[in-house]
Amino acid sequence: MTQPPHEEPTARSQDELREQVERTRHELGDTVQQLADRADVKTRAREKALAVREQAETRVHALRGQAETKVHALRGQARTKAAHVAHTVEEKLPEPVKQKGAAAAHEAREKAAHVARAVEEKLPEPVRQKAAQAEQAWQDKAPQPVRDHRTALLAGAGAVLVAWLLIRRRSHS
Repeated sequence: MTQPPHEEPTARSQDELREQVERTRHELGDTVQQLADRADVKTRAREKALAVREQAETRVHALRGQAETKVHALRGQARTKAAHVAHTVEEKLPEPVKQKGAAAAHEAREKAAHVARAVEEKLPEPVRQKAAQAEQAWQDKAPQPVRDHRTALLAGAGAVLVAWLLIRRRSHS
């Protein structure tokens, strides 16, 4: 704030003088407020802490995103490696082991289908209808890998139902 020397008149009228005094008071008030703000260590420390906290949160968010990206990439690599290892193991299996595995899988599917038919024959008609409705709804919504193993899943469900019926029959006897 520079002021003209006191010998020179600064205002031409009283109104101008009042305006100058008011402006000077306002400037002085701002200056005092700035000095008070600088002297308020507690508030400045809070503001600094808040700024540091916001920076830390931003950094954590960025690091979390990077970590998620790396985990996703590592999962993909692990899946690829597992598929490769499985393929390599399958290629190295002796033919008799492959045949036995295929035969066992075929036999398991046949037994599961047999159990499912046996259970279905023993179920009352309303239960069969509900099961057919549920199966249709399931086929409409189930993913392909699940639909591919439908017989095994139905056989398992049938086995559970048979076990439940046997347990129930024994408890009522």
